[in-house]
Amino acid sequence: MTARERGRVCIIAHGRVQGVFFRRAAAEQARGLGINGWARNRDDGSVEIVGEGERCDLEMLLAWAHRGPPQAWVNEVQAHWEPYRGEFVRFQVR
Repeated sequence: MTARERGRVCIIAHGRVQGVFFRRAAAEQARGLGINGWARNRDDGSVEIVGEGERCDLEMLLAWAHRGPPQAWVNEVQAHWEPYRGEFVRFQVR
């Protein structure tokens, strides 16, 4: 996959990521990068992000997820890549 090819990334961020505006900040980052998808809290205290867009933009979102917003403390990020599906029209916080 080249940098400009479209793809999909599924990210799970662990640490102090709930209650610190992580999802909202992720949405702002994604929208600024032209990424569509969603972010949601998970029952285990992590945050899940699914985004679709150009590979280079998704890589920037993934790099951001390792830091998160200022109030967050991220100690682990899991990510896996999937083919682009085109199923989203915007980025939402769930």
